[in-house]
Amino acid sequence: MLILLPPSERKAAGGDGPPLDLESLSFPELNPVRRRVLGALGETCRRDDAPEVLGLPEGQTQEALERNRALMNAPTLPVSELYTGVLYENLALGALDPGAAADRIIVFSGLWGALRLTDRIPPYRLAMGVTLPPEGKLAALWRPALKAALRPAGRLVVDMRSGPYMSAWKAPEPAVRVRVFRERILGGVPKRTVVSHMAKATRGRIAHDLIAAGADPATPEELQKAVADLGHTAELNGGDLDIVLHT
Repeated sequence: MLILLPPSERKAAGGDGPPLDLESLSFPELNPVRRRVLGALGETCRRDDAPEVLGLPEGQTQEALERNRALMNAPTLPVSELYTGVLYENLALGALDPGAAADRIIVFSGLWGALRLTDRIPPYRLAMGVTLPPEGKLAALWRPALKAALRPAGRLVVDMRSGPYMSAWKAPEPAVRVRVFRERILGGVPKRTVVSHMAKATRGRIAHDLIAAGADPATPEELQKAVADLGHTAELNGGDLDIVLHT
């Protein structure tokens, strides 16, 4: 089983490790594109319209630009400690066996392409949905390199990424996308709606539970059973595993 995760916008303030060493990162085949994106991001962060190009929200612009300008010299920290958003809070990596988590998780990134939890990188701000001058749309830029670098070797891929990151690399079969719905009874009829914030939390909890249980499903059917056995309402619909939250 291989679990694919998005990054989070929320990140740790900084690390205490040595500066970035691209050659030490997982998937070294991605380094030519990493260098291109790093160079383009540095140039963009010197432009007056950088906040608009990068889609930076008000109140976070200055910090994000400062982080991006200091990427080559800033202290680094492991990916396992960098991302601090809702999904990662519920993933609770500190309570998992580090070796098992590192073997099963790949994190996708607009700046780095794909990473393992043990990779050391500095805090940054660059979403996969950005169109970065002069390189263009990041998902399209990353697509050929990721296709060549990522080889699941027959492992079941459990895809928990959001849309832009999914578009950068299409997981080969066998693969299952995890969706999250809330079910309410309205007028005596069950109605399901897509949730966002709770979807991140739920995906994080499911990833945690699977790794903590030592689960290693090889087929979508085995994944559905494993998730259901862990106490979640899970339905297999084609290539999707639907998690249903009842309220």
